[in-house]
Amino acid sequence: MTETTRIWPPVVVLFGGPSAEHDVSVVSGTAIAEALAAAGLDVRQVLIDLDGRWWWLPVEHRREDRPASAYDDPVAFGAEGPAAVGAAIDRLASASPAPVAFVALHGPFGEDGTLQALLEAAGVAYTGAGVLASALGMDKVVQKRIWRGLGLPVIDSLEVRAAAWAANRAGVLGQLEAFTSAASPPEPRLMVKPARLGSSIGMTLAHTAEERATGLDLAFRYDDLAIVERYLANARDLEVSVIGNAPPLGVYGPGEIVAGREFYDYDAKYTPGLSETSTRAELPEATRELMKKLARDAYRAIGAEGFARVDFLVRDDAIYVSEVNTIPGFTPISLFPTMPAEAGLDFTTVCLRIVELALERHAWRAHGPLRPADLPR
Repeated sequence: MTETTRIWPPVVVLFGGPSAEHDVSVVSGTAIAEALAAAGLDVRQVLIDLDGRWWWLPVEHRREDRPASAYDDPVAFGAEGPAAVGAAIDRLASASPAPVAFVALHGPFGEDGTLQALLEAAGVAYTGAGVLASALGMDKVVQKRIWRGLGLPVIDSLEVRAAAWAANRAGVLGQLEAFTSAASPPEPRLMVKPARLGSSIGMTLAHTAEERATGLDLAFRYDDLAIVERYLANARDLEVSVIGNAPPLGVYGPGEIVAGREFYDYDAKYTPGLSETSTRAELPEATRELMKKLARDAYRAIGAEGFARVDFLVRDDAIYVSEVNTIPGFTPISLFPTMPAEAGLDFTTVCLRIVELALERHAWRAHGPLRPADLPR
């Protein structure tokens, strides 16, 4: 059956959200919605604003060249709302025919398992990782613990709690100084970032002890847990796309990013022309295959489903798994949706495949309500 003759359920694309990655999500979500609509699917777009309120945009809405900031006023688009989260979930759950929620939110609430749990509890089919995998994928500290325990190569790091920083700044800075001194050779530079956020928001490359303090202050604006990693000088930023619920998984790439700044910060990621990307990094074939294996291992280790992007740092012959993004960007400069082109999958086909995987997983999990006779009495 071809994609044009297949009968697809309605798709509700959720984007925005009450996180610092709100604007990136607007760009991702509207691009996904446009691709699915162009493929002939019945698509609705739902904007979740910074206060967590839900707005149904008009059926014919397209972002066109509007900046993400235009969505600060959904009323200007003729949006229907606002609805509180409970009422919005009820609306999705009671819709007929039953829709698939395409979760295109980045960061806390939309990517960390919170929204996934709401949709799961309501019986709504949704794209991407489930509750546990979403939570693990968002938490850079816990995912590193899991990967390290399985023997996957990761950069050395420390975790810092906001409470510990508030109580004893000098003590925490002393820990960081000891951490840098223990490297061989010693490396004073550290990457400081919120443990549960993406898009390089709140992230600092700290060159000195003073910058470490400033970096922690910034990270704690977004989270109460920070992760501090050794800086790997002259490392290459490589990414691998993974698509699938169960083996055999589709693994594509690695692609490469050449940052236009000292590190791949928010501006370097989202300012057109500032950084360069390639969907196929120049690598020995053995290195390419090893990275694909590590990407599969990292993906399966957290129980990911649907799709994700696995990021790596590579220097000389050393390969390190950096992090996993269970809802990677779908922006015009994002590598995740473009790397599968090597297998003939364009942007629209990737989006359709993700919807298909959501339906597949929902069918596996679907079951009716329990009855008294089902209980072990």
